[in-house]
Amino acid sequence: MRIYKTPVGIAVETGNKYYLLRDNWDNFINDDNLLSKISNLLPSLAPGDSSMISELLPPVGSQQELWACGVTYLRSKIGREEESKLAGGADFYGKVYEAVRPECFFKSNPHRIVGHNDLVRIRKDSIWNVPEPELTLLVSASGKIIGYTAGNDMSSRSIEGENPLYLPQAKTYDGCAALGPGVYISEAPFDRNNKIYLQIIRKGQIVFEESIAVNQMKRSLEELVKYVFLECSFPHGCLIMTGTGIVPPADFTLRSGDELNITIESIGKLSNTVA
Repeated sequence: MRIYKTPVGIAVETGNKYYLLRDNWDNFINDDNLLSKISNLLPSLAPGDSSMISELLPPVGSQQELWACGVTYLRSKIGREEESKLAGGADFYGKVYEAVRPECFFKSNPHRIVGHNDLVRIRKDSIWNVPEPELTLLVSASGKIIGYTAGNDMSSRSIEGENPLYLPQAKTYDGCAALGPGVYISEAPFDRNNKIYLQIIRKGQIVFEESIAVNQMKRSLEELVKYVFLECSFPHGCLIMTGTGIVPPADFTLRSGDELNITIESIGKLSNTVA
């Protein structure tokens, strides 16, 4: 089952049918029993078509925070070491990859997050910028994973590479993250054999394309949630990006007008354009 945040309510996709719940996303979504709650409501609703999801909002509540975890894939470790080598910070990434404690950081408030088919941004004071496609968790206030979405953790590699202490500036700014298109919910845990795909199109031509399976992630999803929640409470729930295993080469940087397609099996395709 997939659910979508729309201007008129919550659209539900199941069995190739669509239903509309005229509920407020904020009040509805933070529920440990979200799947069964929706399933119980569907018999009373009339099915519709895909026009219900023609206009989508980012699947985040107005009082939810977006957090992120880094260096959870080997490729990310290598990429971070390469970009920070000249600044003498390469060792930090190797150590956190092997450490018990993962890297977890605050990524964004809701007003800096965009949805499917919206514009993401690159910083004006950065010369090296990349998208980071990431499986993103929807987590309830109790710390239970209740859904999954696709995320784009936009990153300014030149800023973070200059000094690891610049991480907040490299990661958090207006238009720094995209989420969507909707949220996949299931009784079973997310299949870690599912793949994440990134495609970057520039002036109609594919300039970068790569994929990776979620099972290449070093840490478990539950482990990442545990550390984000360790000394933080989220009364409205939160979303957590789980890190990227796809890193474009060092000679690649995003440009305005680039089209970004992030597809995660079971979830769908998140598309954005660089402003």
